[in-house]
Amino acid sequence: MNERKNSKLAFERACNVIPGGVNSPVRALKAVGTTPLFVSHAKDTYIYDIDDNKFIDFCMSWGVFILGHNQDTVSKAAAEAVMRGSSYGICTEAETVLANKVREAFPSMEKLRFVNSGTEATMSAIRVARGYTGRDILVKFEGCYHGHADHLLVAAGSSVATLNNASSAGVPQGFTQYTVVLPYNDTEALEKYFAEHGDEVAALILEPVACNMGVVPPTREFLEATRRLTSAHGSVLIFDEVITGFRLSFGGAQQRFGIKPDMTTVGKIVGGGFPAAAFGGKKEIMDMLAPEGPVYQAGTLSGNPVAMAAGIATLDQLKQPGFYDELEERANDFCARLEKIIEGKDIYLNHCGTMFTLFFNQKNPTNFQETKASDQERFARYFNNMLERGIYVSPSQFEGNFISRCHTPEILDYVLKSIEESIE
Repeated sequence: MNERKNSKLAFERACNVIPGGVNSPVRALKAVGTTPLFVSHAKDTYIYDIDDNKFIDFCMSWGVFILGHNQDTVSKAAAEAVMRGSSYGICTEAETVLANKVREAFPSMEKLRFVNSGTEATMSAIRVARGYTGRDILVKFEGCYHGHADHLLVAAGSSVATLNNASSAGVPQGFTQYTVVLPYNDTEALEKYFAEHGDEVAALILEPVACNMGVVPPTREFLEATRRLTSAHGSVLIFDEVITGFRLSFGGAQQRFGIKPDMTTVGKIVGGGFPAAAFGGKKEIMDMLAPEGPVYQAGTLSGNPVAMAAGIATLDQLKQPGFYDELEERANDFCARLEKIIEGKDIYLNHCGTMFTLFFNQKNPTNFQETKASDQERFARYFNNMLERGIYVSPSQFEGNFISRCHTPEILDYVLKSIEESIE
């Protein structure tokens, strides 16, 4: 590997004008004690930095590129859209085309609206749920990250956890007074809270598979309890599928587990690599939105024509017969072999579908408190060992890794060999 002199210089220049030198905290690589990568281009599973280093990528823009970086059909569709005009602030037919494709994948989203980010999607879904129910209380779970809106930065996992900060400065106490945080995968605590306060709860939001404390799957009992209790108390159940949507199956976690929420947020993959997300749900809930109802939400770039074109081109490919079966079979084989490598080494693998996390821990974590007990120094050494071998894994113990269609068996063989060397 070439010494990353150019990246170091680029980071110094960035620090002069951008806080911390980055536009999203986890990119600073502070948790793993190394200089951030500065990428020049990417293709398939590979990213290339400005020092001419080539890395196999397992971050994949945090799960976006299930087809691989710079996929030809998607890039062509986006380029053609740009040539017609990058933004209008006026309706296009592409918005309706993609909305119908999303609804086909997620029938629970009877109506939906596009926004530009997962944060916007979850923030808007919660506002609509509160308007619909006339209630204030939001229930969320420790370690589940739903974006950086003020009322959601409580025990938020993800890069907030990496910075050893359970919340955030600059958030007045009053903004979070109606946010109730419960332990993930604790059915007893959930039932107890709803027995006492269920009729005051506007909405319950969760990642149906936690991805921001590392990958932590739910127990069946816990996931079913979220549906049962919200239904019993007239609360809105929101599945945050910004990561799991179109990742765990064409219809996301709700298809995989057979549980239908009242509202859903999707992002990342839905924009095909461009800034796009959506929130949607039952018709009677979504009709609360202006201009039909009293709940206001807007965005000049929402439904951006370039993002819509990339999203359409992506979803058309994901819908092809056998796509998910083939990809998951490859991921399951990879994880089975990885389990044998880490056996007896105080390292545990959590995975669901094509998402996985290695926890440097003395037990297999099932909630945020247990993931926080992981050895971040060991993880940092592992990250840097993998980087030296030309592999970029997600740079935090509290994040997931993602397998794409372009991670061929030959690439995965090399990665497994590198993991074995890196953890020794």
